[in-house]
Amino acid sequence: MSTTPSWHNKLLGGFRRTSDRLVGNLAGLGLGRLDDDQLDEIEEALIASDLGPQTAARVRQRLAETPVERNMDELGVRLVVAEEIEKTLQPVAKPIEIEAFPRPQVILVIGVNGSGKTTTIAKLAHLLTEQDYSVMLVAGDTFRAAAIGQLKVWADRIGVPIVSGEQGGDAASLVYEGVKRGTANGTDVLIVDTAGRLQNRTELMDELAKIRRVLGRLNEKAPHDVVLVLDATTGQNALSQIEVFKETANVTGLVMTKLDGTARGGVLVAAAEKYGLPIHAIGVGETIEDFRPFDAREVSRIIAGVDTVRK
Repeated sequence: MSTTPSWHNKLLGGFRRTSDRLVGNLAGLGLGRLDDDQLDEIEEALIASDLGPQTAARVRQRLAETPVERNMDELGVRLVVAEEIEKTLQPVAKPIEIEAFPRPQVILVIGVNGSGKTTTIAKLAHLLTEQDYSVMLVAGDTFRAAAIGQLKVWADRIGVPIVSGEQGGDAASLVYEGVKRGTANGTDVLIVDTAGRLQNRTELMDELAKIRRVLGRLNEKAPHDVVLVLDATTGQNALSQIEVFKETANVTGLVMTKLDGTARGGVLVAAAEKYGLPIHAIGVGETIEDFRPFDAREVSRIIAGVDTVRK
């Protein structure tokens, strides 16, 4: 019998801090009939759990509309929270669809250094190869030798080709070579790493703009996806990253990584609420399999601490 944790159990671990904090903040607040003071406390507890003001306000409104003759216990409050979180997450739970024609579909991956960007690229490549798509990587973060080396190791490990050069090389030229090679080989997906800290480094923003111009000359629809990788342990700082990258890099979707026991996973809800960008997948660990499209209902019930409750 396998001892490998199930995906559900990994999610439980990944959202533990968020769920424990939410349950702790709500403990004892929703007992009996809810008055205005209790509703205010519940709303504040949800905001303190990083769920965002709009979701918190909707929960408060739902609870305020509860008939006075119906007593609401703590579990009842958390079930309402789960339902409202699901309403926020369901519209944005969208895996990347590989449908570009002509091939390849070009996915630019961006994010600050330390967000888990390079590892996420490998996990995404692995996920797509499991779906029978052919994948090629481009080591476009030429500012860091470590990023080039790390992506080469991952490419070898998962058995996909990679286009790479030397540190300090021209990333746009590598992307050009990647598209040409991918087109000739009939590759389905080209995943391009890019230099980190794009939001506060003018020369790196210029590099990204150059990459986009080169892609546009080769295929007017490329890049087909611009995916921002976010580190869940940074909490509300992830929202400010979305704000900046959305304006400067034309982000089309998000991936949330590092959802471990220390993560502030409630920011996933706040991001969905505030920006409405597709959330393509989440990563909950270090192994190549710890990365999947997320189930809005499953994640919502885990965050609210009602994942074992049947309605």
